[in-house]
Amino acid sequence: MKTEPHQTAKHGHLVIIGGHEDREHRKEILSRFVELAGGAEARIVVITAASKICDDMWDIYDQAFGDLGVRQRAHLSLESRRDANDEEKVRMVAEADGIFMTGGDQKRLMAIIGGTALDAEMHTALKVRGACIGGTSAGASAMSGHMLTQGKTDLLPEKGAVHMGAGLGFLHKVVIDQHFSERQRLARLLSAVAQNPYLMGIGIDEDTALVVERGRGIEVLGEGSVTVVDGRTMLTNMADIRERDTPELIDVRLHLLPAGSSYQLPEDGEEAKPLPRSLQEFLENVTKRTTIS
Repeated sequence: MKTEPHQTAKHGHLVIIGGHEDREHRKEILSRFVELAGGAEARIVVITAASKICDDMWDIYDQAFGDLGVRQRAHLSLESRRDANDEEKVRMVAEADGIFMTGGDQKRLMAIIGGTALDAEMHTALKVRGACIGGTSAGASAMSGHMLTQGKTDLLPEKGAVHMGAGLGFLHKVVIDQHFSERQRLARLLSAVAQNPYLMGIGIDEDTALVVERGRGIEVLGEGSVTVVDGRTMLTNMADIRERDTPELIDVRLHLLPAGSSYQLPEDGEEAKPLPRSLQEFLENVTKRTTIS
């Protein structure tokens, strides 16, 4: 039986983690995820579909969320698209306050859940019920509508160096990369933006999270930074060079948002905080409250 969603005043949050978040000590990022989901009384499900060692991955997060006082926590084991269309598993998402996607391979994650009933229920959870959806590493990359599926990590951007696929679409007009500084992925993100100037690139360091409150604002948590690459005004010869050549990239804008950064859109009657136009547009884009299609 399909659970009917109920409208909520909560905006809904995304907790987008660059991988290797602290799961043993202070657990700052996971603690914030639990808080946004509703605290220790929240119902949290953990999706391990990105990983082939799903039981081991579940053990890690079962321990971490248990240490944070969460009593109602469950493993949503998905090994096939049949599982992602199973009524009982979809019901678990429909009743969850927090939905967390672990790391692994984002292509595997999307092959299992993309376009399924469970995928649709996750959108309902975020956009109608105001639930909190978190994802780390592969789970972070899959958050956006356009997803990096593979790419080189050399020192310079190259034409054809990255490949894209469809993601879950909680965010649009962006592409997300993770393990960003640690694996020196700036060239990879520049390659993605040069090939797709329509998209803004978001690079998230390890043990770092970009928290998005839909319709309201963003904050950066953890130990590193979030890098934003904006190529919308860029001049490039990308269309004219050969595969694997390095393109000219003129007037690319880069924002660095270290942990502790926080920006909010003004509510009715509030005075807007003056921001550079491109950063303001980034903020408006990632917090946009799209409806369910």
